Amino acid sequence: MWQTILLSLLAGAMGANSTPHFVKGITKETYPNVFGGSPVSNLVAGWAGFVVTALLVYWAHPERFPLWALASGALGALLMGMFHAWGLAIGATRGDRGATPEHPAGRSASHPRRPLYSTSRHFRVHSRAE
Repeated sequence: MWQTILLSLLAGAMGANSTPHFVKGITKETYPNVFGGSPVSNLVAGWAGFVVTALLVYWAHPERFPLWALASGALGALLMGMFHAWGLAIGATRGDRGATPEHPAGRSASHPRRPLYSTSRHFRVHSRAE
């Protein structure tokens, strides 16, 4: 049973991690990974991750304990998703970490994010009368 749980957990994490790399690769977009960030390296990394995921599922023998395999695979995918959402992945910047309602981009007043486009709503005009 422990083999099924552990390998299913790893398969869920590996599959969740492979998905964004594969998608960015087939859409010809750059995305940081350990082999660089080109679309080709992401495609290969995503494909290899899916192959490893399939092998992990095969070795886990999920038919023996299907509920445990499903639950641990789902937990692995959730944990990998949280890892990326917290900005702990390779290529994450300081601004990707610790988003709060006050600072949705995860930046504090000492590290403001420059807007991608400038409109008047992004800037507050101060007068000397204030």
